[in-house]
Amino acid sequence: MTLADPFDADLSISIMEGIEAASCPDHTRLSRLAALVFSGEKHTLASLGIVFGNHETVLALNNTWLGHDWHTDVISFLLEEDPVEGEIYIDVETAQERHEEFGVTIRQELERYAVHGMLHLCGHDDATTEQRDAMRLLEDRYLTLLDA
Repeated sequence: MTLADPFDADLSISIMEGIEAASCPDHTRLSRLAALVFSGEKHTLASLGIVFGNHETVLALNNTWLGHDWHTDVISFLLEEDPVEGEIYIDVETAQERHEEFGVTIRQELERYAVHGMLHLCGHDDATTEQRDAMRLLEDRYLTLLDA
């Protein structure tokens, strides 16, 4: 898929009750991000669901499905590998709490979380410092391309 091609994967976006929709990236930007990430990582995307939620929702998913009893900014679920089908749950409250720390808007922080989740769906991990650093470089790359 090239960027000139229309994004033909099924992309659904949900914003949970209590989350301010205006702070979330729109469908057009998320579609472009998905096209950049999945084509850049040499993966075909069939469908992607992105849910913007709160601490409670993401913590419950992290605890139930991964056995982790701590907050996280984003959690991804790979449903099918080839072509990729997946779901990404993003904690908007974490972005609201941390965006100023990084000198970005809430929307920019949420876009970073979306890219991070997409990279997980492409097989990247962040269990070690080296892996986290590598993912951060990829996040920066795709976010820069988004605004190019």
